[in-house]
Amino acid sequence: MLPDSARPGDSTAPGATTDPAPPFPAANRAAVEPVAALVAVIVVGLALGLYAGAFADAAPDEDRASATAALDRVEDAVTVGGVVDPKRLRRAEAPGTATAIELEAGGERWSAASGPEAPGPPGARSPEAVAVAERRVTVRVAPGRNVRGTLRAVVWR
Repeated sequence: MLPDSARPGDSTAPGATTDPAPPFPAANRAAVEPVAALVAVIVVGLALGLYAGAFADAAPDEDRASATAALDRVEDAVTVGGVVDPKRLRRAEAPGTATAIELEAGGERWSAASGPEAPGPPGARSPEAVAVAERRVTVRVAPGRNVRGTLRAVVWR
């Protein structure tokens, strides 16, 4: 064991030099292979791209919001006791927008439009020109007989 006065790095120790030695030789420093670094950069870039794409898809769509609002108004107008009555569909209005309302249940389809400029049937309308919101509802198809159906609001963008 070395005496207290002969500690390594102590300039008073016998045989000690005044030049401090580097703690790690240059050969022991960390290095990354170029291929591994390139793969890591590509993976990080892809991850950021996927995140940005998912974030952009999660943003609320202004047109979708108008279709959802129209669907909410129509559902309130045609629902009695939590069940949609197709006979009340003609009374549904979505003021300020050209809206078509569709109800499908039990193999039948009912529809109503808010005016002549309202979107046409599914085969006639272009997907780029309309916003669609739909919701599963209970529909009265006969007295005492209810089935599950889909209530859909289609709004011109």
